[in-house]
Amino acid sequence: DAHGGRTGRAQLRALARANAIPAARVEQVLHEVGLAEAAGRRIRGYSLGMKQRLGIAGALLGDPPVLLFDEPLNGLDPEGVLWVRGLFRRLAAEGRTVFVSSHMMAEMEHTADHLVVIGRGRLLADESLTEFAARTGRATVTVRAAEPDRLAAVLTAAGAIVRPGPDGALAVTGLDATRIGELALEHRLLLHALTTRGASLEEAFMDLTADSVEYPAGEPR
Repeated sequence: DAHGGRTGRAQLRALARANAIPAARVEQVLHEVGLAEAAGRRIRGYSLGMKQRLGIAGALLGDPPVLLFDEPLNGLDPEGVLWVRGLFRRLAAEGRTVFVSSHMMAEMEHTADHLVVIGRGRLLADESLTEFAARTGRATVTVRAAEPDRLAAVLTAAGAIVRPGPDGALAVTGLDATRIGELALEHRLLLHALTTRGASLEEAFMDLTADSVEYPAGEPR
């Protein structure tokens, strides 16, 4: 861990000396992570997001081919999250392997190419993001129609589950967009929009790990 009394620059210089890395590399990584202007401040005065950036700078010091980050997004503001996402993409594009351990499913959906899921010490999945997200098979079709109540009755009779959505839209599961369009045509119902949304990474993750949760929360009273 970094000593709070050190400056960010001193912390990286110590790491560089201990690993026989040229001192010039310290200034390079400070600029890369956006800490050049704050490098002379003591670490105890850094925000959580700045400490995350300093940790990333330390990982980049040796210009390694393989990097492992544990919850690197904690404490970052929206701009920092976008920066980290871009950094990981760039490092991977350079031919490096970038491992990211995170519970932020929504963010990983925009960042990861391949997922490894472990529950209670067992490997639950090792596959591409697309393959993993398709596990649930719970695609939802959003429909906007001139007569939403009539359409809802038709779709329900055909075996779909229909839920009202915002602005009069219908969220439909159990029928795909093609079948919904066919039913609307058969019953002379005008559709304004028909959009399919696959299951989110979070939904797929929760389904897969439902039996691997060690400390499930109780029901609210």
